[in-house]
Amino acid sequence: MSDRPLVAVLDYGIGNLHSAHKAIEKMGADARLTADPAVVADADGVVLPGVGAFGACMSTLRSVGLEEPALAAASSGRPFLGICVGMQMLFDGSEEDAAARGLGIVPGTVRWIPPGVKRPQMQWNRLELQLPDDPMLADLGDDPWVYFVHSLHGVPDDPSVVAATCEYGTDLNAAFRLDNVFATQFHPEKSGPTGLRLLRNFVQVCVEARDGAAA
Repeated sequence: MSDRPLVAVLDYGIGNLHSAHKAIEKMGADARLTADPAVVADADGVVLPGVGAFGACMSTLRSVGLEEPALAAASSGRPFLGICVGMQMLFDGSEEDAAARGLGIVPGTVRWIPPGVKRPQMQWNRLELQLPDDPMLADLGDDPWVYFVHSLHGVPDDPSVVAATCEYGTDLNAAFRLDNVFATQFHPEKSGPTGLRLLRNFVQVCVEARDGAAA
């Protein structure tokens, strides 16, 4: 891999910020945990982590002035990764908090896991790859198990943006691809070698996007 790409991990004070930051750094990036819009604008890739309640995460993201930098990054064509509630924040809204407005990057709604199973799903589960040729899903192996902690999942208006699902009482959407934006309901930073492979893929995508833009 060439010189380490600059990856901005949006620091709005909630969730799995440090674990995501350290895992991305370990996979070869110059990862910066930052709330500085200038750093976000200069980054080769941007990561939006999140844990907890949808409404609280959106409110805090706005209060620290990171909503517009996040939207600008997602629309810039640079690699953008949403993780867990950070993934949910990319949608228009969530059934968890009907009054809270999401970022609206992925048209659709975050919906409760249907009744009949324990909520939250707090376990390892196997991914079914719907977009197996996506570079973010490269080399995950024939049996990719990842770690989930969630009670809701994203339901996009366009089903073709679903990159992976898992079975938990029914098929749940587990990852999404929309242009330069990739997002996971599971926690790659807590998903052992499979999750680290996905994060390494993200770092490599950032390198290729940076070098392509410079060519």
